[in-house]
Amino acid sequence: MAKVEHDLTDDQWAALIAAWGGCAYCGADDARLQKDCMLPISRGGRYTLVNVVPACRSCNASKCNAEVTTWMRRKKLDEQAFLVRQAEIVRSADMEPRI
Repeated sequence: MAKVEHDLTDDQWAALIAAWGGCAYCGADDARLQKDCMLPISRGGRYTLVNVVPACRSCNASKCNAEVTTWMRRKKLDEQAFLVRQAEIVRSADMEPRI
């Protein structure tokens, strides 16, 4: 992980938590949200604004190192609604998204 450039700032992380209002996947309002990489670090992802969402411990553990859409399909979650909302949140941050 030390060899990969991660550029998610503390302010961006706080903004993501506020924008999602809970776990990005299940909506749980958990005070201990974790940074989850939609494209896992083990598959080339990084901690960046466009790749990180807040996740409750349960969703983060369940997703493990799966790519987000594959995991969402397996869990029968609304993949399209998630992706649209994620794009809107990143866009509203008024920052250049990087993966």
